Amino acid sequence: MNLIEPADADRLLSGQHADPFSVLGMHDVDGSIVVRVLRPGVAAVEVLDRKTGRAAATLERVRDDLFAGAIPRRKNRFAYTLRMSEADETWVEEDPYAFGPVMGELDEYLLGEGTHGQLWRALGAHVTEHDGVKGTHFAVWAPNARRVSVVGNFNNWDGRRHVMRRRGQTGVHEIFLPGEGDGTVYKYEILNRDGALMPLKADPVGFGSELPPKTASVVRDLSGYEWNDAGWVEGRGASQRYDKPISVYEVHLESWRRVPEDGDRPLTYREHAEQLVAYAADMGFTHIELTPISEYPFGGSWGYQPVGLFAPTSRFGKPDDFRAFIDAAHQAGLGVIIDWVPGHFPTDSHGLGRFDGTALYEHADPKEGYHPDWNTLVYNYGRAEVANYLIANAKFWLDEYRIDGLRVDAVASMLYRDYSRKAGEWVPNKHGGRENLEAIDFLRHMNEQVYAAHGDIMTIAEESTAFPGVSAPTDTGGLGFGFKWNMGWMNDTLRYMAEDPINRKYHHDKMTFGLHYAFSENFILPISHDEVVHGKGSLLGKMPGDEWQQFANMRAYLGFMWGHPGKKLLFMGCEFAQYGEWNHDRSLDWHLLDYAPHAGVQRLVRDLNALYRAAPALYELDARSDGFTWIDGGNAEDSIFAWTRQGLDGAPVLVVANFTPITRHGYRIGVTRDGHWDEVLNTDAPVYGGSGQGNPGGCTSEEVSAHGRSNSIEITVPPLATVFFKYSGTGTGS
Repeated sequence: MNLIEPADADRLLSGQHADPFSVLGMHDVDGSIVVRVLRPGVAAVEVLDRKTGRAAATLERVRDDLFAGAIPRRKNRFAYTLRMSEADETWVEEDPYAFGPVMGELDEYLLGEGTHGQLWRALGAHVTEHDGVKGTHFAVWAPNARRVSVVGNFNNWDGRRHVMRRRGQTGVHEIFLPGEGDGTVYKYEILNRDGALMPLKADPVGFGSELPPKTASVVRDLSGYEWNDAGWVEGRGASQRYDKPISVYEVHLESWRRVPEDGDRPLTYREHAEQLVAYAADMGFTHIELTPISEYPFGGSWGYQPVGLFAPTSRFGKPDDFRAFIDAAHQAGLGVIIDWVPGHFPTDSHGLGRFDGTALYEHADPKEGYHPDWNTLVYNYGRAEVANYLIANAKFWLDEYRIDGLRVDAVASMLYRDYSRKAGEWVPNKHGGRENLEAIDFLRHMNEQVYAAHGDIMTIAEESTAFPGVSAPTDTGGLGFGFKWNMGWMNDTLRYMAEDPINRKYHHDKMTFGLHYAFSENFILPISHDEVVHGKGSLLGKMPGDEWQQFANMRAYLGFMWGHPGKKLLFMGCEFAQYGEWNHDRSLDWHLLDYAPHAGVQRLVRDLNALYRAAPALYELDARSDGFTWIDGGNAEDSIFAWTRQGLDGAPVLVVANFTPITRHGYRIGVTRDGHWDEVLNTDAPVYGGSGQGNPGGCTSEEVSAHGRSNSIEITVPPLATVFFKYSGTGTGS
């Protein structure tokens, strides 16, 4: 009997066989049962009957590392294992080619259609039991590959040994590896359509990764974590609406706090669960936002060039450790937002670039598929499987990790085909325009699917252009985001604050212009990591004047921000006026809190958050013009701004900001209601490091007209300060 065709043997031994399941394993051959095994590094192979444990046949070495043999006295297939021998050692192992497919027809259909809502449950590496045997099922999409193998220490990284089964026309390859489980390190070895070997690839849907700079995927069993946050999850929808207080603490985990006595290492996820969660809760923030935690090879990218979209970075622990962090945040009443990067991906050889030898995830034309700013590749949003991959990834973080929000990075770069490109370096859309119609459709579809699955979460766009309707519903033509970062407000106000107070009167409009569009979107006011890096200096460092004036300017600005319409976001370190520019390679300068001015700013932020959450007037009508009333927006000469915030009912709040170092005594402010106004926060208070000018006990209105109103209060406006007054008396509007 010819136990194996020479051509099959050649292709198997050279790693060129596209369908080894048709040859290896147990087969009917001319009425006999034949078993074939490719197993380097052994001297002998026996076939054992799984049921009885008895030897059924000893296989013949037919060529090099190929063994084959007919099973005597057997006419029907049976469950078997293999007994291997080498020198004086003998062991039993399972044959992966003895197992049938794992993936079901529905998964295959949905993957082929590009509509699999839980793609990660079909692709990736899953610890499972198949035909009564424990192991791991691997599945990967590589439609243009001639051959895909799983390689790792378990097969000495030999791509010939575990070549995967191709599933129909979907382009998915799968294999069940018995005995492998959580902690198995692996990659995919791929031959392109021409038979050339590609660089080893990490799993696009891998749930874990090696600690960088190593780049392999790691099998992680995501089942079994017991959550303790039911109370938070049940009520989070009510706390994440546009009419609720949202104050976000943005954090880069690697540099928030380190452990000097242990090699200056970053904290682990579980250490962050104790220290960061307690700190953010004590400071009164409602949410923690993390710079991207999807696995990334280069630390200097801060996570914005991810490779493992389905794997929380191994820098701080395992998946369940990350879950423990989120769980702890929820139990402390904090939501967790992660930065999500669907706009581009790095060119690292183990990543998605030319994954199966073709431009699979990216556009083939560099005018569409290459991003010149970041030396990265751009997803092909018009390909159904790619859009499905990204949308499923968004849902993955919400489903598996109970993330409360996704802040979508660099949306502007996705919306426009000519973003950061010169004439002739971009491809117009089908109408000849610059809009990326496929990306726009993708973002709308993403938001629709995410909110349909989890109506209580939020999506947030980092979008810096005037693209209309970013946070408007998709059925009205919007992109469907819950919120949008107000980049214009951030840029204008920081430019104003950088001016010497003597010149601010010439730039007054920079502080007022944002109110012309403040209610066109559901805005978040962001002072993010981007404003304190790359030579921009710290937030404190942007402020002019001597040290006292710098701190006073910063306190006044934070007060202005918390009184302004829009949710709040502050990058770590800004809450205690870090002196130096943010450095991702070291801890924040926590020792500065030993100095009163820094501790004062920290206390101010804590008190601003407390006031913000306690006063509905400061948040209920954030996205509506009837929640804001200018009292005095035109006093450029004195650089004073005054406005009133009001909610659905309850007490209005009057905010007065003075951006000169001059104290204004007897300053008259028109008020919207007559009666008593309590001074509830003053950024010039001594406890914050201020001079102590202010209005203790508050002010009662008089029937003296001012600013077009029949009633007014006379106040002291402290230097370089923002003061909040809350209405507490009885009276009528004026």
